[in-house]
Amino acid sequence: MRVAVASNFAAPMNALAAAYEAQSGHQLLISSASSGKFFAQIRQGAPYHLFFSADQDKPLALEQMQLTASGTRSTYAHGTLALWSRFAAPTATTLQSLAQNPTQKVALANPKFAPYGMAAKQVLQHLGLDRTRAQWVLGENVAQSYQFAYSGNVAFGFVSYSQVKSGNGFYWLPPKDWYTPIRQDVVLLKTAQNNPAARGFLAYIQTPPAREIIQFWGYEVPDN
Repeated sequence: MRVAVASNFAAPMNALAAAYEAQSGHQLLISSASSGKFFAQIRQGAPYHLFFSADQDKPLALEQMQLTASGTRSTYAHGTLALWSRFAAPTATTLQSLAQNPTQKVALANPKFAPYGMAAKQVLQHLGLDRTRAQWVLGENVAQSYQFAYSGNVAFGFVSYSQVKSGNGFYWLPPKDWYTPIRQDVVLLKTAQNNPAARGFLAYIQTPPAREIIQFWGYEVPDN
């Protein structure tokens, strides 16, 4: 079973896959990249069975293109945005310093393609920091945003909370009413509509053990 998963959800996906493989005997082949890249690949016929996106728009668009199995799109997690640094605990004041220090940079995923990047842009706009756009270092996805901050090329970066909640460094969680909720959808692709392993995994992620794994990694899970 081939699973395409947005980069922000790669770690919990590995944990979910291990648990599902142990109980089912099926094997998952996991690919992690930006949702936009997977969306383009699936439109061109890439042989994935399940697509775990970082947003709702791309699974919905695939559904409207009739590339998905009917009735299989659902929200599997609600994401949380974090501002992360290797060096010091960031805050809203940290972001405000961008306006006073034009040499300072902040990393974020490209808002045109990545929902976590759009959320980061909304946080910056909420703080009146549109004028600092020249200081935004854009990555393809939150994994690249994290890499920019981890390397020290920028002082701090916007990432997914799941990437940093159990690791090194320091993070701050912007208030959730500062950005549009990050609702992440999964869909079974039409070419896999008769694949029992894929349908089994789709059912598994709704079970209490799977939901506990998702929550452990810093996500909220929708009500069943």
